[in-house]
Amino acid sequence: MTRAVNRKLVIYTDGACSGNPGPGGWGALLIYGSREKEMFGGEGDTTNNRMEMMAAIQALESLKPDYAGEIELWTDSKYLKDGITIWIHGWKKRGWKKANKKPVLNMDLWKRLDAVVQGKSINWRWVKGHAGDPGNERADELATKGIDRRGVAGG
Repeated sequence: MTRAVNRKLVIYTDGACSGNPGPGGWGALLIYGSREKEMFGGEGDTTNNRMEMMAAIQALESLKPDYAGEIELWTDSKYLKDGITIWIHGWKKRGWKKANKKPVLNMDLWKRLDAVVQGKSINWRWVKGHAGDPGNERADELATKGIDRRGVAGG
C-alpha cells in the first residue's frame, strides 16, 4: 500500500546590491523533499529592492506552469513580502498608483510577480537577514554570486 506524501516546495530568495543603485544580484534556493535547486543572476545597474523581487520572480517562473502544490517562500525583504501580500491590492485598484497618486516604483516587476503568483498557493514568510538561517544565508551567497557573474543564470 502506498501513501501520498503531502510535500511543499520551500523557496528562499535574496537580493543584493553593490551600491544602491549599482551592480546587483539575486539568488534563490528551491527545496522539495531531498531535492535542491540553486539559481542566481544579476544586472549591471539596479537596486536592492529590484533584486529582491527578481529572486522571487525567477524562482516562481522556473516552476512548471501547472505546478499546483503548496509553496512556502521565505524572504528577508519586508518590501517584497508586504508589497505582494498587502500593498498590491490597493495599487491595482488605483491603476498601479500609490495612495499619493504617484506611480508604483518597480511597477514592471510588480506586474510580472503578480502574473506569476496567479493560481498558486504561496505562503509568504519573512526571515531576519544575516541572522543564521541556513536557507536565507545560502540565498544571500547566491545573490552575491549573481553580482559577481551578472547575466549568468545558475541552475
